[in-house]
Parts: sequence; structure tokens; C-alpha cells
Amino acid sequence: MGLPALEFSDCCLDSPQFRDTLKSHEAELDKTNKFIKELIKDGKTLISALKNLSSAKRKFADSLNEFKFQCIGDAETDDEMCIAKSLQEFATVLRNLEDERIRMIENASEVLITPLEKFRKEQIGAAKDAKKKYDKETEKYCGVLEKHLNLSSKKKEAHLHEADNQVDLVRQHFYEVSLEYVFKVQEVQERKMFEFVEPLLAFLQGLFTFYHHGYELAKDFSDFKTQLTISIQNTRNRFEGTRSEVEALMKKMKENPHEHKTISPYTMEGYLYVQEKRHFGTSWVKHYCTYQRESKRITMVPFDQKSGGKGGEDESVILKSCTRRKTDSIEKRFCFDVEAIDRPGVITMQALSEEDRRLWMEAMDGQEPVYNSNKDIQSEGTAQLDTIGFSIIRKCIHAVETRGINEQGLYRIVGVNSRVQKLLSVLMDPKTASEAEVDICAEWEIKTITSALKTYLRMLPGPLMMYQFQRSFIKAAKLENQESRVSEIHALVHRLPEKNRQMLQLLMNHLANVANNHKQNLMTVANLGVVFGPTLLRPQEETVAAIMDIKFQNIVIEILIENHEKIFNTVPDALLTNTQQSLSWKKSSDSKPPSCSERPLTLFHTVQATEKQEQRNSLINSSLESVVSSNANSILNSNSPLQPSVNSSDPELEVMKPSRPSSLPPNPSPTSPLSPSWPMFSAPSSPMPTSSTSSDSSPIRGNFLELVVSQEASLGYSNNVLQPKFPKGLKELLTIPKSKSLVCLQG
Repeated sequence: MGLPALEFSDCCLDSPQFRDTLKSHEAELDKTNKFIKELIKDGKTLISALKNLSSAKRKFADSLNEFKFQCIGDAETDDEMCIAKSLQEFATVLRNLEDERIRMIENASEVLITPLEKFRKEQIGAAKDAKKKYDKETEKYCGVLEKHLNLSSKKKEAHLHEADNQVDLVRQHFYEVSLEYVFKVQEVQERKMFEFVEPLLAFLQGLFTFYHHGYELAKDFSDFKTQLTISIQNTRNRFEGTRSEVEALMKKMKENPHEHKTISPYTMEGYLYVQEKRHFGTSWVKHYCTYQRESKRITMVPFDQKSGGKGGEDESVILKSCTRRKTDSIEKRFCFDVEAIDRPGVITMQALSEEDRRLWMEAMDGQEPVYNSNKDIQSEGTAQLDTIGFSIIRKCIHAVETRGINEQGLYRIVGVNSRVQKLLSVLMDPKTASEAEVDICAEWEIKTITSALKTYLRMLPGPLMMYQFQRSFIKAAKLENQESRVSEIHALVHRLPEKNRQMLQLLMNHLANVANNHKQNLMTVANLGVVFGPTLLRPQEETVAAIMDIKFQNIVIEILIENHEKIFNTVPDALLTNTQQSLSWKKSSDSKPPSCSERPLTLFHTVQATEKQEQRNSLINSSLESVVSSNANSILNSNSPLQPSVNSSDPELEVMKPSRPSSLPPNPSPTSPLSPSWPMFSAPSSPMPTSSTSSDSSPIRGNFLELVVSQEASLGYSNNVLQPKFPKGLKELLTIPKSKSLVCLQG
């Protein structure tokens, strides 16, 4: 039920009913005033809470932004990089959201608190002031009226007339004040309908704007959220596989820890107790010691494992000798003495066990170190990249592509080991393997065939992509740019031996066909990478770090599958550049006589001289100068330019080595003038026999360097004069005729 209306006509009568109606309006105004007052208080509390919430969320966002993930390994996968930057993305979203919240809070004071306070003070306050004035005039009018009515009728007429006029004036003023008060009450009651509600609407609009901004942020964040969800799932899946590998390695280490030691740059390393002399006697201090056999350097680092801190400065000495300490000569067990070149006295050390002492003794005595030789865990068997090997792989691929390309879990589901071994024995049988036309029988299950293919690849003496390139492939997968990864892997594949590359191409073409049918067999490129990464790129050493790199092995296989046509059917850009440079060099060499440094030379160093030969060096030295001079003159008088012997079928360097006469010693002393000091170059494995057409009859023998010119045709040399730089003492420029080998003396 609403309030009754206040009629202006009732102001003159000022009836009890009018007074009751006016009181109901006044009560409503008081109620509204108290409500607005409480609302303003609650609004200020809300704004303060929002500020505190925003501050807390900003602090939370700052904490997220400051934290950096540290993954195991020296690089991260794309999934790990996505997860690592997720905290920064979360922080950015929260900060943007809080920026909008601060704008809403700042506006809240202006659009909510200020208008409500203004309405309460200006409108309701004015109504209260009008009520006070109305009450005052009511009291005044009633007092004047009572006083006027109490006047005696015996008073003079003029006095009574004046009193009547005064009462009329007070009544008229009371009437005007009553009208103004009723008007103000009516006005406030009407104004509160919009001036009170409108600020609340503006405040809610600010909230809606804030929430809409959050909705827009959520839409913008949706793509990253999807990518992050996939990365988290992929990382979880890789974790399950990696965890089983690490757990298996841990069990192996528990069973036999000495067979799974990490390759170290040191010949031997570990904890030893070193005897040190103190003022009060001797003490045994625990050191972490390392020893390098090549430099014979022992480094001792005092270290306390309980406190985790170093107990002093490092000390390094050069080993002179190492002697086992007899048990009866010292009260401690497992001791041995070490003598150093650069430190006086004997250093007594105590190993942790008899076996540990034996290892230290063997290492310091120059024997072969006993540490993990990184044997391949797979049996080498008889698997090879030969005709039989290619035949086996082709047969398996043919069987899979013709009978089981759509089988779910292809290559992921393994076959029964006994069946796999039986199939491999059949395929590796020389009689069966020679029958290239014979396919694998239908009695063999597809999972048995796929397991046989993987097992054969594991049985190779080394992984298909070779130990020596394993780290290079991993580094390529760790590059940030996908194009750089593909380019680097492209170049590495073409550095593999021909048979390895052919087998890898055969396998990648097949895996691409498998991936093309992933909707049926569920084997995507990523799944195939997980299956074949550890097989084709297995590390030489089984460590936790190597297991952490399995994810990058998988990425390499994914790149090979996705880009197999480009990688195997095109030449890498780096190789093309080198080829173009070689062609340009060849073209320029055709038009310009090459210098001595451009010609391929093969230099050989002769063996050391015997004592008897050293005694005859003086004879050689006395006749050397005249021999060289006469030989040089005879060569300079020749009209034929240099033309080395040509064997167009072999582009490698050839060696022409004339026989030595018995009249001169085969080698001089290392101190003689003939001792060679030129840099030596390695010789090819297949020396060319001496040309039968050679007319060289130089008497120069003994200690010499044989300079041999490689094939002329393969490098573009034709009728050019070789101009080598000879050692000090031989200044003449020699022009050697065709088919002659130049014999240069080192002097």
C-alpha cells in the first residue's frame, strides 16, 4: 500500500488526518535517509574490499610472472616452452583484468558514493530543514493564536483590531511554510525514484563492463588455453614413458652400479681420505679426488658431504708414482701412497674399499681404466645394412602396407617375443633372405612383423642415425625456429653413410604412409616419433640426461616423416653452396696457374735414423750442396713443363715413392740439417705405383720429403709450372718436366 497524497488544501485546515499523512511521509523520508546512509557505508566497504582483492590478485600475478620453469636438459620442446610461458600468460591476463577492476573502482566512487551522498545531503537534508521550520512556525502560530484568543473583549477596539491583523499575518506565514514543507516532502519522495536508483544502475553498469572485459580476455585466451591443454597432455604422456625408462635405469643402477657409470673426462674420480699432519698429530680429511692419466694430474677438493660445503682450498699435483700400502705398515685399511713431482713428501690416501683401491691403483699405474665402456644394450647379432638387411626391411614394409596399414596401434603394439625372434631367424637365414621375391607369409601377425622390423634396427651394430651424429640431431631439434630445425636435420641426413641414408629413406617413406592413415590406425606423426625415436637415435651412453633427451629424438623423427620428400630427394642448401664454390674455384683454376699451396701435395716423413746412419750424415752433408745444385740446373734446362701422371679413374692423391740406393743412409739424425721440419700430411691408403715413364735420375737420396702431384685432370691443371716454396738455402725455382716427381730437400 502506497503513501496517501498530501493535498495543499489540507495545509490550511491542518487537520489531524493531514498531520497523520504528513507523519507517514516524514517516517518514509527517515527510513530512506537511514537506508542511504547504510548503503553508502556498505558501498565504501565494498570498494575497499575490491581494492584489497585487486592488490592481492596483482601480487599473485607478480608471483606467477617471476617464477621460471627449469626443465631437465639443455633445451626444451615446444610443449615445454608453451608450459613454461603459461605462468607469464596467466599473469598477463590477471593484470589486464585488475586494470579494468581499478577503473571500475575509481568510477564507483564517482557514480555511486558521491551521488548518494549528494541526494542525502541536498534533498533529504533540505526536507529536514523544512520540517524544522514548519514545526517552529506551527509552534509560533499556535502560541499567537492562544494569546490572541485570551484577549479581553473589554480592550479597546483599536487594540483588538491590531491583534486580529497580527494573527492573520502569522496564520498566513504558517500557511505558506506549510505549503512549502508539503511541496518539499512531495519533491523528495518523487526524486528518490530516480536520483537514488540511477547511481546504483551506473555502478552495476561498471560491474557489467568489468565482467564483459573479463569475457573478452577469456575469448582472447581461448587459443592459448587450447594449445596449453594439448601441451600439458603431451607432456604428461611423455612423462609416463620417461618415468618408466628412468625407473628401469634406476633398478639397473641398484643391481649393478659399477656397470652404469657416466663417461667422465677423468680417468678416475671419487672420494678418498687424505692423511694430513697437524700439530696434535695426524688426521684423515675427506677429499673428492680426480685423476687424468694423460696429464698425470691429481686434483683434491676437501668436501664434507654432511654439511654440503668445501672444507678448504683445492690442491692439484702432478703424479710421480703410486705405491700400494701394505696392511701391516699402517693401521688403516685400503691405503696407498702417492708421490708428486711438484710437492715434497708422500701423500697417503685411503680408498673406500678394496675394489676402490684397486681401481685407483690401476688408473695411476697407467693401466686401462675400469669404467663403463658404454656398450650398446642391444645385441649386435648379425644384423647389418647389407643386401639381407635391406631385403628384411623391405619385406616387413611390404607386408605391413599390403595387409595391415589400417591396423590400430601399428608399431605401438608389440608382438610376442618368441614369435618375433622366430620370424627374424627365418628372415635372416641366408637361404630365405636371398629369395627377394618371397613375401612374408600371412600366418605372421602384423604386430609380430612390426616388432621384427624394430628389433632388427636395434640389432644393428649402432643406431641407424649413428652415434657420432646423435648429439648433432638432438641439437638441431632444440633450435627455436622450425625452419632451422628442418634445414639442419636435412644437412645432417646427407652426412650419413650412403647405406644408412638409403635405409632411413626407405623407413621414412613407409612411416609417412602409416601416418597418412592415422584416422584408421591412430598412429599420428607424433606417435610414430615416440615409437621410433629411441630406436633410430638411441644414445651411446644410458644416463638420466639421455632419457630426458628422448623427447627431442621424437621431434627429429617427426621432422623426418613430415619432410621426407624434401630431406631425401633434394640436396641441402649448405651442400649446394659448397658445390658452387668448388665449381667456381675449378673454373678460376682453369684460367689461372695455381700456386703451390693450391696443388694437392702428399708429404711423408721417414723413420728415425740408426746410430750408424748418424755417423754417415757428415758425408751426406758435404756432398748435398753439389748434388742439389747439379740436379736443379738439369731440371731448369728442361723445356717440358710440369705434367703429373694422370689416373682419371681415381681423384684421390697418389704417392710416387722412388727406391733408395744402398749407398746412402735411409735417414739422418734428427739433429742433422736434413731432419725434416715441414708440416706432415697424411697419405692416402692406396699409393700409386711409380710411373714407368719417369726419367728422373736425381742422385738425391737419404732423408727427404717426397712431394707428389695429384691427378691433373681431376683438378684442371694443364701444362702449368709448379712453383713450390723451398726451404732456406734452396732459392732456385725448379721447373719439373711431365711425369716427374719432385724431390725436395729439407735443409
